Amino acid sequence: MENLSVIVPVYNEEKFLKKSLKRLLEIDEGLNILIIDDCSEDNSVNIAKSFSESNPRINLITKNRNQGKGSVLVEGFKNVDTEYCAIHDADLEYFPKDLTSMYQEINEKTIVLGSRFIGNLERKNIYIRTFIANKFMSKFFSLINRVRVSDVATCYKMFPTNMVKNLHLQEQGFSIEVELLSKLLEKSSNYIEIPIHYEGRSYKEGKKIKLKDGIYYLINTIKYRVKK
Repeated sequence: MENLSVIVPVYNEEKFLKKSLKRLLEIDEGLNILIIDDCSEDNSVNIAKSFSESNPRINLITKNRNQGKGSVLVEGFKNVDTEYCAIHDADLEYFPKDLTSMYQEINEKTIVLGSRFIGNLERKNIYIRTFIANKFMSKFFSLINRVRVSDVATCYKMFPTNMVKNLHLQEQGFSIEVELLSKLLEKSSNYIEIPIHYEGRSYKEGKKIKLKDGIYYLINTIKYRVKK
């Protein structure tokens, strides 16, 4: 998968980062990995640096202040130089082997989304409220945008890099997921959803998304629909 770059947003993920990066390296030796550290306060940068120094296909960018996942992705998109691009959070909720299935469906006009809600793959949802909220947000997004997307909040999104190079993305937090998908669908109406595995982590383990982020998801679904 030499034509694919995977952006890895990192913020205080020292407990999971090493294993997360090893999972990525196991799926394809030709994979390009771009780690963006959002001013972590733990040992994440040193872990990422050890990987980047030992593998020419892994690059590390460190930000000088914490701004959120949206700002990290914007920085990542600026620095990707491969034909295709994907996102992989540094925690262990997602499984990179699913990126290979998604890559098989990608082309220059298609957006590929990894869905935690279709198919019969093994999944672990710790919080029922989060499961229900994600379902509701996806139905709301689909209704407002007149599409059928089963998992708008999924981390696993894969798309042609040229689709994001000129996007003016504004959201700095987690609701970048809504803005990004809204604007990608403006670029191309061709999208496909692929079933993916999922193992949710608890807030004690470092899960960061909060109730307020879900509210922003709903607000920004309307906001970026009106702006079209």
